[in-house]
Amino acid sequence: QVHLVESGGGLVQAGDSLRLSCAASTRTFSSYSMAWFRQAPGKEREFVAGIKWSGDSTYYADSVKGRFTISRDNAKNTVYLQLNSLKPDDTAVYYCAANVGSYYATSTIPYDYWGQGTQVTVSS
Repeated sequence: QVHLVESGGGLVQAGDSLRLSCAASTRTFSSYSMAWFRQAPGKEREFVAGIKWSGDSTYYADSVKGRFTISRDNAKNTVYLQLNSLKPDDTAVYYCAANVGSYYATSTIPYDYWGQGTQVTVSS
């Protein structure tokens, strides 16, 4: 069982930055690929970024490529998402997720564990 807790969301203006964190309560954190998803009101949950268990490979949705950066610290059981140049369209609840398979899985199906989410609101 893996318990995930996100933090770092908030209300910002367009062009600002945020750093989201996701802390995992498991001794086998380095066994999991980790990802960030987001869900805006009335929309389906969508993939944002994924990172390999080792941290040396990442994958991004086209909509965030060049603006967001995913990273992880296996010693701290934590995955991060740096959000730069934020736009109003980035407004959503952001979730971290863990799976034992591929870090570039963009469907929600392979992910076994989910956090409760953290709200990011970007005003224009």
